[in-house]
Amino acid sequence: MSQSIDVFSQCRRLAVVGVSRARRKYGNFAYRELKARGLDVMAVHPELASVEGDACFKSLAELPRPVDGVLVCVRPEKVPEVLRQAAAAGIRRAWLQQGAESDAAAKLAAQLGIDLVQGECILMHASPVRGFHRLHRGLWRLLGRLTAARS
Repeated sequence: MSQSIDVFSQCRRLAVVGVSRARRKYGNFAYRELKARGLDVMAVHPELASVEGDACFKSLAELPRPVDGVLVCVRPEKVPEVLRQAAAAGIRRAWLQQGAESDAAAKLAAQLGIDLVQGECILMHASPVRGFHRLHRGLWRLLGRLTAARS
């Protein structure tokens, strides 16, 4: 497993950018799941006052306390602005959920000094791994995509 994934997986306080009014969208699902796993998560959306019954913040700059990293669940064309906000807020770790990643984002993250994870599902790595993601992780381990040390 890459060092970036390992370091991000140890983060206990995260911002989730890309929550939505629609409860079934992945950003909301990830927000709920990470919260259920005991992480301190804060939702970010420019137009929402609350999500899943919790306060929602307009930008990363408005977060009431520092975060260890940001989970990004937006379309690739919106990612550069999120990365710039993260850098401005002093956030040095970002995870681009599948569907948000791009080569341009990777280059920008490097320029901004942000340790970036992309092309992976955070729910396969955030402990404790549960449900379908636990099965998926086990299959990846069998196929050699994950090291046995992180199971």
